[in-house]
Amino acid sequence: MDLWSAAQAVILGVVEGLTEFLPISSTGHQIIVADLINFGGERAMAFNIIIQLGAILAVVWEFRRKILEIITGLPTQRNAQRFTLNLFIAFLPAVVLGVIFADLIHEYLFNPITVAVALVVGGFVMLWAEKRQHQVRVDHVDDMHWTDALKVGCAQCLAMIPGTSRSGSTIIGGLLFGLSRKAATEFSFFLAMPTMVGAAVYSGFKFRHLFRAEDLPVFIIGFIVAFIFAMIAVRALLKFIANHSYAVFAWYRIAFGILILMTWKFGWIDWSSVTV
Repeated sequence: MDLWSAAQAVILGVVEGLTEFLPISSTGHQIIVADLINFGGERAMAFNIIIQLGAILAVVWEFRRKILEIITGLPTQRNAQRFTLNLFIAFLPAVVLGVIFADLIHEYLFNPITVAVALVVGGFVMLWAEKRQHQVRVDHVDDMHWTDALKVGCAQCLAMIPGTSRSGSTIIGGLLFGLSRKAATEFSFFLAMPTMVGAAVYSGFKFRHLFRAEDLPVFIIGFIVAFIFAMIAVRALLKFIANHSYAVFAWYRIAFGILILMTWKFGWIDWSSVTV
């Protein structure tokens, strides 16, 4: 492992950790940053699977008490059973559509221009969602009905378009469907666990031929960095939403997306042939 490979692993680990659970699209940022630092191809595909596991481990650790309560209470406690069922229901739409359309989406939509457009459109949707009157029906994740979970799960499917953001689509979807800001954010974190682990296992098995022993040091660095920065991002977001709206993330998405489109329009960076 050379110094530049280690630096690339650190950079992409930071990007994954900071953006995975913020409503700004981790996939979109990974596509753009990976191209800028010339980290692509089959190696990058395998690397992304590993660092996503690092990010999800941060959420598992942050909510370990809640997870333990659910596991131990599952045989007897109604709340634990309902919460688990809601996660399963919310998880299903992404599984079905992911198996059907994942390859097509990766082939045709995984490029910086699609990401930029999705960032801008998603940003304006977030601003609209924040400005409309928000009527809270569900104040806590334990109070969600299975229909609430299904709606949020369907909203999550929009994140199959790179640049949309999995956390953004689930959180804003939750707000539109009557969840409190705290409930929508926490459910987005919990829903990320089966969704991301399932996607990683599926992709890891499908592309198992891409994993090579010589890449292990780079993967370890990326995994650790992604875990650390995802932990920072999750804790910061939970504190931030207590007193703020998601408007700042919406404006960031719009500004970043427009910047990418400008570099493409004026030929500052040639994104047209870039795919990941």
